[in-house]
Amino acid sequence: MYRIVYKKDLNPTVVMMDIEAPLVAKKALAGQFIILRVDEEGERIPLTVAGYDREKGTVKIIFQVVGATTQKLSMKAEGEYIEDFAGPLGLPTHLDGLNDVLIVGGGVGCAIALPVAEALKANGAKVTSIIGFRNSDLLILEDEFKACSDEIIVMTDDGSYGREGNVTLPLKELLSERKFDKVITIGPLVMMKFVVEAVRPTGIPCDVSMNPIMIDGTGMCGGCRLTLNQDGKRVTKFACVDGPDFNGYEVDFDEAISRGSMYRDFERHAHDAACNLFKKEVK
Repeated sequence: MYRIVYKKDLNPTVVMMDIEAPLVAKKALAGQFIILRVDEEGERIPLTVAGYDREKGTVKIIFQVVGATTQKLSMKAEGEYIEDFAGPLGLPTHLDGLNDVLIVGGGVGCAIALPVAEALKANGAKVTSIIGFRNSDLLILEDEFKACSDEIIVMTDDGSYGREGNVTLPLKELLSERKFDKVITIGPLVMMKFVVEAVRPTGIPCDVSMNPIMIDGTGMCGGCRLTLNQDGKRVTKFACVDGPDFNGYEVDFDEAISRGSMYRDFERHAHDAACNLFKKEVK
């Protein structure tokens, strides 16, 4: 059992928790993930490590309430426990040799981008961050990005905070002015697809963090498979053991988007059922 030592609602649908998991905290690195179960009967879900404190033995997770499991998890309070918390899994983000990096985060993907930005800054790199949200109500982690970025640009689709528009607007402006060592983008698949296409003409390396459907997290189930286009050939990789970071130029985003939407209706129904069950238990 793993204790929730801290909990905070970042916006109406995004929750941050610090989980007491000293063995995971001891080895976790930016870019890796964990798999948890809320209770004995719960499903396994992957969540990226959003931070860690090796001295306190805690691991930070940030998640969006989408389906039944994230709804159940969001109902847990500080001091309560979750059943399983396995990790760290996946390969850490490659940061060596990077001196000037552009980070592009979107929505809850900013929770994944933040530890990467923090690790780059700790390595002495210059970090420029663009973070985007649909509106000001969904804004998260601005202060944290300010603390680890030499420059930060905040975008909202409706212009209710920061600059109006999507993240590709300032991205193209910066790319016309500077030659970065690498662009790292993390967020919704559609956003990452357009970021990659904006960077492609420059030839600057562009990495993406993929979060497809996943079950066991060790490469056995094949649920998290992705198709990459490498040297004219279509190659299958698994996000859990080969990633989650990949060369964005190689990813078949159209296939990933199609697969990622397969269970959207199921998630919505499961979320609603979990909410109704909780209301009955409260009564």
